[in-house]
Amino acid sequence: MTKDDKEIVSVLRASLADKVGQDRFDLWFGAATRLDFDGCALRIGAPSRFFLEWIRTNFRRHIEDACREVFGKSPSLEFHIDDAGSDGDVAQSPSAGNRNDVAQPPSAGNNSTIKHGRGRPCHRSEPRRRFASLDTFVTGETNRLAITSARMIVNRPGQLTPLMFHGSTSVGKTHLLEGIWSAARKSHNRTSTLYLSAEQFTSYFLEALRGSGLPSFRRKYRGVGVLILDDLQFFVGKRATQIELLHTIDGLLRDGRQLVFAADRSPAELAELGPELTTRLSSGLVCRIEPPDYATRLGIVAQMARRMKIEVPPEVQQYVASRLTNHARELSGALCRLQATGEALGRPISLKLAEEALADLIHGSARIVRLPDIEKAVCEVFGIEPSSLQSGSRGKRVSHPRMLAMWLARKHTRAALSEIGHFFGRRSHSTVVSAQKRVDGWMASGSPLDLAERRWPVDDAIRQVECRLTAG
Repeated sequence: MTKDDKEIVSVLRASLADKVGQDRFDLWFGAATRLDFDGCALRIGAPSRFFLEWIRTNFRRHIEDACREVFGKSPSLEFHIDDAGSDGDVAQSPSAGNRNDVAQPPSAGNNSTIKHGRGRPCHRSEPRRRFASLDTFVTGETNRLAITSARMIVNRPGQLTPLMFHGSTSVGKTHLLEGIWSAARKSHNRTSTLYLSAEQFTSYFLEALRGSGLPSFRRKYRGVGVLILDDLQFFVGKRATQIELLHTIDGLLRDGRQLVFAADRSPAELAELGPELTTRLSSGLVCRIEPPDYATRLGIVAQMARRMKIEVPPEVQQYVASRLTNHARELSGALCRLQATGEALGRPISLKLAEEALADLIHGSARIVRLPDIEKAVCEVFGIEPSSLQSGSRGKRVSHPRMLAMWLARKHTRAALSEIGHFFGRRSHSTVVSAQKRVDGWMASGSPLDLAERRWPVDDAIRQVECRLTAG
């Protein structure tokens, strides 16, 4: 392979890591798997038949996508067992190149903490990446039960078992699992704690099955004090692994050990795992984690800014937290863009810079706003009864919020004038036009409004309602 071909393979490996995730890439395409490109074909050399078939079955599409991204087309793929690897059909550990890194099965008196980080099991060593802590988990109304439960099982392992977290992406499930592992490792030196993903559990089980190492596998996973498993939905369709997991859970529960799980769905929604597993998952405490509310997002933004060591003014933090409402990774991406944009332009981070730099992110993540949402937000901000905006009252206490609501409806919805007028008390479309002109006049003159027993600058009043709208 020429020097140019080697450079191409380096770019290809980076592209592939982006597509499958760094953990999975390290596990399956680390030192044990070779990629060679000769200008026409890409040869994938795996250390064993087990590795070869797993890569061919699970990653062929990702390899082809990475090739199209790097080469502009997908070359022919050739899969083979690498002669430079080890012994043919015998399944090898992903870390077979370094036997000192392999976690040994816990035995009597073995009080070490076992950790599988970045796809590699480690014995008496720090994880390669810095794992999250429960102390850095931003608590809010949507996750209070989850963080409280996590702290309870760290202090009293086995009291709430199994404990299962579920929720959509980036709501903090993995942060909690990593935090539990970190805290248990510090608090219970005599209790072995094992953390790994469902994919890792599956691959190690299949290795043991093909390599006749099931007794050792079972001693390892059924002998721990705390077993933490992430991404349970990965077990769907893997019947043999489900049976092994079921027996592992039963064994640990009989001994009063602590089990902690996370998935993107509740046990009831994971019916494909079978009733035996789902009933056991439901037998302990099941905690749903909702997407973070505005206050939680604001705390996340502040914490990320501190960790990144960048100065983000409070009004910018509020802007980011109120406009980006989907998940924490979105907030992280926004701060990274702000930092890069500020440095590129030589400008400090400000509200104006944020509005310019994040315009496309905010547009892409904007939630759909409906007329009832506007009515609810206006009533909450100005402390008026929910039904008042649709009433016939013409007093300023109600009419001014109603005009603001109509103005916001024109800005944030696609509702027709007649629809807006009908919603806010069966009024005509001309009333909506009049309200819009009135609010525009307030904004142009900077006239304050008397609302909710205080005087509001009109821009501030609108911003407060919009924050409530986007907070979800």
